[in-house]
Amino acid sequence: MKGPELFKVSLLTCALALAGCGGGDINLNVEGEAVTTPTPTIPTPGGTDKVLAGVHSPGLSATVSAALGKDVTVQVLSGRISADTELTADAFWALDGAVFVGGDNADSASLKINPGVVVFGNSGKDYLVVSRGSKIEAVGTKNDPIIMTSLQDVVGEETASGQWGGVVLLGNAPSNKCPSEGDCALQVEGVENGAVFGGTDWEDNSGTLQYLVVKNAGYEVAPGDELNGVTFGGVGSATQVDYLQVHNNSDDGVEFFGGAVNVKHLVLTSNDDDNVDWDNGYKGKMQFIYIEQDKNSTDANRAIEADNNGSTPSMDPKSQPIISNLTVVGNNFKGEDEAEGIYLREGTGLHLYNSVITGSSEMGECFEIEGVPKKPEFTQSETVNNANNGIIKIENTVMACTNGENFKNPKDKDGNVILDLEPWFIAQTGNSVNDKPMVGINGEPLSGSPLLGAGQDVNNTVDAFFDSVDYIGALDGQSDWREGWAFGYGGGVVTAPAQVAGCPTGTQAITPIDGTTTTCEISGRISANLTLTSGNYYALNGAVFVGGDKVDSATLTIEPGVTVYGRNGDDYLVVSRDSKIIANGTKNQPISFTSRQDVLGETTQAGQWGGMVLLGNAPSNKCPTDGSDCALKVEGVESSAVFGGTDANDNSGILRYVRVMNAGYEIAPGDELNGITFGGIGAGTTVEYVQVHQNADDGVEFFGGTVQAKYLVLSSIQDDSIDWDNGFQGKLQHVLVKQAADDSDANRGIEADNNGNTPGITPRSNPILANVTIIGNKFKGEDEGEGIYLREGTGAQMYNIIVTGPEGMGECLELEGIPKKHNFTESETIKNALNGTIKFKSSVIACSENFKNPKDIDFDLNDWWSNVLGNTVAEEQSNVVNGIFTIDTTVATDVKAIDGFFDTTSHIGAVSQDNDWTAGWTVGLE
Repeated sequence: MKGPELFKVSLLTCALALAGCGGGDINLNVEGEAVTTPTPTIPTPGGTDKVLAGVHSPGLSATVSAALGKDVTVQVLSGRISADTELTADAFWALDGAVFVGGDNADSASLKINPGVVVFGNSGKDYLVVSRGSKIEAVGTKNDPIIMTSLQDVVGEETASGQWGGVVLLGNAPSNKCPSEGDCALQVEGVENGAVFGGTDWEDNSGTLQYLVVKNAGYEVAPGDELNGVTFGGVGSATQVDYLQVHNNSDDGVEFFGGAVNVKHLVLTSNDDDNVDWDNGYKGKMQFIYIEQDKNSTDANRAIEADNNGSTPSMDPKSQPIISNLTVVGNNFKGEDEAEGIYLREGTGLHLYNSVITGSSEMGECFEIEGVPKKPEFTQSETVNNANNGIIKIENTVMACTNGENFKNPKDKDGNVILDLEPWFIAQTGNSVNDKPMVGINGEPLSGSPLLGAGQDVNNTVDAFFDSVDYIGALDGQSDWREGWAFGYGGGVVTAPAQVAGCPTGTQAITPIDGTTTTCEISGRISANLTLTSGNYYALNGAVFVGGDKVDSATLTIEPGVTVYGRNGDDYLVVSRDSKIIANGTKNQPISFTSRQDVLGETTQAGQWGGMVLLGNAPSNKCPTDGSDCALKVEGVESSAVFGGTDANDNSGILRYVRVMNAGYEIAPGDELNGITFGGIGAGTTVEYVQVHQNADDGVEFFGGTVQAKYLVLSSIQDDSIDWDNGFQGKLQHVLVKQAADDSDANRGIEADNNGNTPGITPRSNPILANVTIIGNKFKGEDEGEGIYLREGTGAQMYNIIVTGPEGMGECLELEGIPKKHNFTESETIKNALNGTIKFKSSVIACSENFKNPKDIDFDLNDWWSNVLGNTVAEEQSNVVNGIFTIDTTVATDVKAIDGFFDTTSHIGAVSQDNDWTAGWTVGLE
């Protein structure tokens, strides 16, 4: 690496006359004497007259130009800048090794960086140091922020923390490590020898950082020695820092070694270690600080780690910053360190106002004060003393952690608590503990949040540096000062749009379920469009609603290959009326809804989570007839989940190549969820290539509605595989029902109703089904494995049906006789069989008990099936199917001629040997 003492060459300044250096020359003042240096005359490629600083790199220019799809000039900066220099937006600027602005209080220079400039680390070991006595004037704008990042980011390759060094500002302000006599020259961490800071000038000026984004930095100079995103060593209060972001740094985001620099509008996101770190007498002021640990729950430590002096905690000048309007959003990282909130130690002071500390449910403690240090020379905690005497003070602040550990109490060397933090915190003005701060996914307070209007006017009560606000946290919920310039908020991008964090907005990162894969939790109500991106796991936590009932409507989009699982058991997904689900998988990448146990590779069984509920605006015969709105409560879900209406073509979205497995959680004794519940779902909804496997209640149930479906698999369902009622008038084709091969729990392949109280009510359940295969089992229990049971006045138009099963299963076809309730005197179901409202055509039954005749009525099902309808009865299962494939040679009815929704097939039953549409995406059909 090029050492700073070896390269004291000018880096070709100013863009010269354009930089306003006067007469085309650079005027320096060295030890009081004016020196004039010639204007550099190195042209840029292409023969233009413009002169840029640094050394042109044809190779980097070609690489960056190819990545951006336009001509880009790359100039390389190296060594020491000893003359005022300007970086313009005419080029990209590559740092080569350690680049110093000025010498230590000698050969001082100013580095001006214009709006929109991109500076990048070229080799990894690249960083920028502004020496004592020199300045950086990096002044971007909201629309054109300055970006300092890695070469990988510039050319569109994968980014990571530690791909280059960072930014180091060194000033002449005090540190309590300065000697009591003589000059102060403290070596800054992470930088080669000679990079020193410290002095006596609290108001020292190192320049301006404004609308600056520093990304992907924190290069590991030596094992365990990484650079901060921005290091402030003895930087004074005349330095201006406003609208600064550090993103994805491998060490701390910003660290203050003494000094008194003030900061406003600071964004610290996805940093691997502490976000804000101070020590050695830092006395600055900060307002509007937003800290968010990585949404993927990758590396993180403390939002704030704050020290005074580890050797002498009471040392003066004492670290005593004042911070107002801080928001901390922690994550669930667990590692050598873990994600935590604020840790005050080594005798630091702090006055904190108008702040909120929150985070996900598995993060570490949210506020901690150091107890008695374990070193033998310490007998008390200076940090606790500071808390007791007001040097540490917190007001109008909310601890809002949901992990049950808002506070970690300081202890003595014997493990005894020496300060109970929660009552200490509550006793101060305006503080509270509230695990429901109503903070949005990006840290903003939502309407009605307890943070709004609860702040203190720190401008009036503490210091005029602060803006007058009346809210707690970094954001007011109305305008977002991060928008347009910060990375992740519409700005800070070099080559491509900001990458969506592993957990998309609307979800929350939790501990990876398998230890490595990004895992995102979904809870509550989704009231804005949300896409579940591939490559992650998604955990449902409790009842998750997409939209409200005809309000706050949203679309949940699920990318191919995504797995969604129930985290606790009583987890289920409800798509409300007027909202949609777009779950559009593929044969090679089906979408899976399953249980936590399945994801972990543990033993699966029915009922390990809830299931899926779709609610729509299509008709039901339970809707009121007096003209009032229809809002029918759906079974198994909380009371706000309603369905029904007048729109037969209502559209609730798409389910394609979707598997729902191991569901049917028992919400209450005897009340279990279906795999998929269709409540008033209209014909505009697309359902095809859908499997429900191993559900504790019904596989699919249709409550009214007109939804149409093709290519359904219902396997190992413990209750009815298909259930309909209340006026269902949909269409189904290519439906395979296969009860559990081990003869475990099962009931009917199809259980079908119209209305139990008024069997003749309209609209009548009267769906059309074609190409259905039902393969039963021998389960005997409270129920038993059976075929089809039609009852309560339902109709059904059935074509190309196979019902079969092994010797010992229950009946394969039953029609209800005269109901025993309500003093019924006739069977509406049998009337439907006699008048053609129930019809079977081109169908075969092959069971040991083919028919169960209705009671209290003279009706012979065998005769009706064979002689009236012309269907056939085979001897046994092996005569009609081989596994799941049809081998029966009955000529199929062309149902497409009856209704254009249906396909023409050459076989009856669901699946043929030459067209196995179940292959490659289903489970459990062995």
